[in-house]
Amino acid sequence: MIGLGKTVDNGGVPLTILEDIAFRVAAGETVAIVGASGSGKSTLLGLLAGLDQPSAGEVRLDGVSLAGLDEDARAVQRGRLLGFVFQSFQLLPALTALENVMLPLELAGLPQAEATARGWLEKVGLGHRLAHYPKHLSGGEQQRVALARAFAPDPRLILADEPTGNLDAATGRQIIELMFELNATQGKTLILVTHDEAIAARCGRVLRIQSGRLAA
Repeated sequence: MIGLGKTVDNGGVPLTILEDIAFRVAAGETVAIVGASGSGKSTLLGLLAGLDQPSAGEVRLDGVSLAGLDEDARAVQRGRLLGFVFQSFQLLPALTALENVMLPLELAGLPQAEATARGWLEKVGLGHRLAHYPKHLSGGEQQRVALARAFAPDPRLILADEPTGNLDAATGRQIIELMFELNATQGKTLILVTHDEAIAARCGRVLRIQSGRLAA
């Protein structure tokens, strides 16, 4: 990304959330983005994914500038390249664990969606919970489903936004161990937003945001 900035209207007064952010992430790299609450970490992740538009600068994914794409094309790019793990899990409540993992596979038109989803739920230890709905799963189980959903379409880049934020400490440690294990075995690029310095230290590089800018 080059000179990335984000400014919003705050009651008629411009509020700068991010300013002049620039960095590259190499294939296979693990990068943590850390900073205080409200520093712009999650906003930056949304810009990286093309879920939000910058006020300045540009984001390039796989050599393609997101600024040159309309929303439909950005959605195609996300589906092709990205897997997401959210703090709040973002599972669809009307779908079972299996159906939640199958959904991105089906949207991408990938073959054998059910078999692939079953295999990934087995990998995350939920082969016995395929037919359960999110409301019948614990927080840790829901995040395991989210991990399976993120990795199942074989994306190049995993974006994780505070993946342990809604979990107790013990469950959070299990999820982080699983996420790093899956990422290593699958050879993905990982960008992780976290407030936990111990988690950040496990990544190959740490980017620190202070007052909307990258710290030196």
